Amino acid sequence: MTANLPLKKRLLAISIVSSFSALSGTAMAQDDNEQKKVTKDKYESIEVTGRSVSYANNSSTESMKLQQSGMTSALASVDNLPGVLINEGDPFGSDEWSTSISMRGFQLDLESQQIGMTMDGIPNGNSNYAGGTKANRFVDSENLATSEVSQGTADIASRSHEALGGTINFTSIDPALDERLTISSTLGEYNAQKLYARYDTGEVAKDTFAWISLSSQQNDDYMDGSATNTRDHIAAKVISRINETDVVGYISHDDAREYTYQRVYGLAQYEQNPEWDGLLADWTGNPYQDQAWRQGWGTARENTLAYLKAEREFDDIIISANTYYHKNEGRGIWIPYYMADVTDDGEGNAHSELDGSTTVYGGGYSDLIYFVNRDGQSLSPVEGCQSSIAYPYGGGGAEVDGDCYEQGAIPVSSRRHTHYQKERYGFNADFVWNTMLGDMPNVVRAGIWYEDYTRDMARDWHKTIDAATGPRFENTPYWVQYDRKFLVETLMYYAEDELDAGFAKFRLGVKQFKVDLEKDDQIDAVNDISVSSDSDVLLSVGVVAPIPAVRGLEAFAGYTENYAAIKDVILEDNNNDVSNVEPETADNIDVGLRYSSPGFNASLTYYDIRFENRITFFSVAEVDGIDFLESAEGAYINVGGIDSQGIEASVDYAITDSLSVYGSYTYNDSTYNGDVQNAGSENSIAGNRVLGSAKEMAVVSFDYSHDDYFAGISTKYVGPRYLNQANSQRTDSYIISDFYIGKTVYDLGPGVDSLEMRLTVNNLFDEDYLGSIAPNAGWIGAPRIAALNVKLAF
Repeated sequence: MTANLPLKKRLLAISIVSSFSALSGTAMAQDDNEQKKVTKDKYESIEVTGRSVSYANNSSTESMKLQQSGMTSALASVDNLPGVLINEGDPFGSDEWSTSISMRGFQLDLESQQIGMTMDGIPNGNSNYAGGTKANRFVDSENLATSEVSQGTADIASRSHEALGGTINFTSIDPALDERLTISSTLGEYNAQKLYARYDTGEVAKDTFAWISLSSQQNDDYMDGSATNTRDHIAAKVISRINETDVVGYISHDDAREYTYQRVYGLAQYEQNPEWDGLLADWTGNPYQDQAWRQGWGTARENTLAYLKAEREFDDIIISANTYYHKNEGRGIWIPYYMADVTDDGEGNAHSELDGSTTVYGGGYSDLIYFVNRDGQSLSPVEGCQSSIAYPYGGGGAEVDGDCYEQGAIPVSSRRHTHYQKERYGFNADFVWNTMLGDMPNVVRAGIWYEDYTRDMARDWHKTIDAATGPRFENTPYWVQYDRKFLVETLMYYAEDELDAGFAKFRLGVKQFKVDLEKDDQIDAVNDISVSSDSDVLLSVGVVAPIPAVRGLEAFAGYTENYAAIKDVILEDNNNDVSNVEPETADNIDVGLRYSSPGFNASLTYYDIRFENRITFFSVAEVDGIDFLESAEGAYINVGGIDSQGIEASVDYAITDSLSVYGSYTYNDSTYNGDVQNAGSENSIAGNRVLGSAKEMAVVSFDYSHDDYFAGISTKYVGPRYLNQANSQRTDSYIISDFYIGKTVYDLGPGVDSLEMRLTVNNLFDEDYLGSIAPNAGWIGAPRIAALNVKLAF
């Protein structure tokens, strides 16, 4: 960050605060924490587009949930909010590999974790694919109450050190007051099915209520139906009041088995066939081609989260605290088209890697083994042979083509497993003091967050027993490539003062993170390393002022300094020098108007963000296809950043008692403000648009309910996006529509409260488009998929 930028930003923030103070006059102050909402009926709610705070924020509505099937990931519930773009591999969210989130030029995807996530306010513990977890894994979509998005910044107490570009908080439903059993079944295309049940206990003890739920779902991939994704989820929640203390407990366990979709590499491959990702349905017996076998692209993940919260009020003081535990474990698989020669067996001798009885720990490899004879010795292709293999990744040379070997050559390949395990323990405490400063109400807030986590990551290679006939593999690995333990300790503390001057509320706060990272190499201690990733003291200032001339209208402005800690992923490579890598930072300014009234709500926000110290991987080589061995040398460095300016607007209007319309519009101008280095050369990208970030997005949604019938259609426009930082490949814009229709029947008979039936059709008009974007690549968006949900309440 330049030396004088923070001062300039702070002066600008102070001038904004002063301007709104003069403008606002003497209007009555409004409750800062009130969620203003007008509920029309069971199926449709018109609610304010954000809480009365000094930064942009929005919440999902009931109609937004109805636009998705009962199987859909909770992430999809926020896709229609201004500034937010969610892309998943299919409408069921069954593939994290192809999932991405974009807000204001910031990304959450395979390479970047720049958007914070929490579940009931509990931090999710990083969102990266390899060992991380997105917060939607902690809640079933049918247990979701609402999803809250703070674009750009969030409440100062938010617990996340990924939140450069905003925070998403998923909130679970509270237990019902009366005993109830809910059973839901969803059936959809591509063998999609889900069974869900939730039991609400009613009052099981004095002032104590609880629920427990269980669900199981599956769906085949929509490309060729050759792989089946599954997810089992169990959760429970209890709320109680004990001696004037409010207590909330929650626990969930999620077990998912995913088969990923593959990227298409560039617009030419996409245009060749926009309905195929290039993975193969069947085993061919040729290892080079079987690296693209769909069932060889798999991930298994289990996540368990538990927390306990307590809150008590003492006159003008409120004290709250919680403690939580999270365990994540899983395994990712790939099938490299060779075996690594990791043992020097002497010239002419059989490869010991083939005998399935010995394991080498650590070290490197001297060569690659493609074909062997019956004695286990490497073979070379016939001199001068030209390979006829043209797929995948442009084809391979003679060494991978069985037709280039003498008769009797035996193909070999590997099964590569990457094992993940993480355990997190955390504690939060918050203090709120409602007092008076003269005759003006004043609120003092302070809090602390502490988390200690350990992440284990190991990779082993197994021999495919007979690569010519099938994917079965030896149980004993022939090579453990690495085994590492990462320890990360986080301490965050904050303090904030909010003064209600009558004509406006003024907020001033500071927070700071202390983050220590350590790597313990379980094979070779010489690779151990530790890094500090502390933040500066981060300033947060804002104002909210009612406009006297228009009841329900308020102006707001805020300036916040955001920060993202160095991730432990940069410590993975033993050759990286991370001594000069600094945490990423972002300065955010929000200025806007917010209007709330029964039946009509609207918001308009202008934002200006400068993101600096962007951490990126500098590569000195390029590798065709997948670098299974991660042999491309390079390093993580800070290079430039991103400048973002834009407008976010939304309107929620009840046209009649039965019909409502929602609309949102986003204009986002996100550009790089520095150059990058890759493959040994510097590339000038300053001024180019951020890859994967749409300049314009718009949503129009109509929702209807009358008596026991309900229906709705939502349409989203996403403007063109770039596939690369050089801005040489640009995707087309696309328009996606989601439709739902249903009916609820009451009083079916003794013991049955209601029956609800709902048909959901995602991508109604079967639009072809590219969804998630990665450097020089993208994932194909899902086709039209219909699902029928039937829900019974007893």
